[in-house]
Amino acid sequence: MTAGSGESQILDAWHANAQAWERAVRSGQIESRRLVTDQAIIDAVLSQAPRTAIDLGCGEGWLARALAKAGVQVTGIDAIPALVDAAQAQGGGTFQVMSYADVSGGALQERADVVICNFSLLGESSVHALLVAVPGLLKADGALVVQTLHPLATGVEPYRDGWREGSWIGCGDGFGEPAPWYFRTLGSWVAAFEAAGLQLKRMIEPLHPHTERPASVIFMAGLRAGS
Repeated sequence: MTAGSGESQILDAWHANAQAWERAVRSGQIESRRLVTDQAIIDAVLSQAPRTAIDLGCGEGWLARALAKAGVQVTGIDAIPALVDAAQAQGGGTFQVMSYADVSGGALQERADVVICNFSLLGESSVHALLVAVPGLLKADGALVVQTLHPLATGVEPYRDGWREGSWIGCGDGFGEPAPWYFRTLGSWVAAFEAAGLQLKRMIEPLHPHTERPASVIFMAGLRAGS
């Protein structure tokens, strides 16, 4: 798979599966989210005591609604119009249709206490470009909070960066072709943050209560001195 084809297939898959994803999220179909990762990202974000947040790849807006209950003002960004429509219908934040390329190009003209990417960094070049744009979205003492698949939870071999086939297993019915995703080692994630002018401050590995293995990894990064 070439880099360009992988990036376009991600968007194609999410356009095609937006309604199925909305149903899966709102009905609690995904066990790991229900038991571990949803609360883990909420806790990580609220640990920063933010007043404002930008949710990049907000999907149908569940996280914005959860944070709004804690008094956080959220701007949600997603490239899939159907998901943004679903988020707007439920409220809890301000939602816009905007691609990562748009954000990387400076289309999002605001800064927040926290920028969140919750299982929304799936590509290769698009992710690098987006991370480079993050310092421009953060207030001086702001934080980037990223939750993504933990390498131990993916079963991916060998342990090196590269494109992988996606799957909707465990997400319920109604899904079509899955989105591919770009696997990164932990070291590659750290290097990507550093290249974007960000410094990793903390790494959290939420454990699944049944398997006692990491269900995800959460990176918390801030602006590097001098950035």
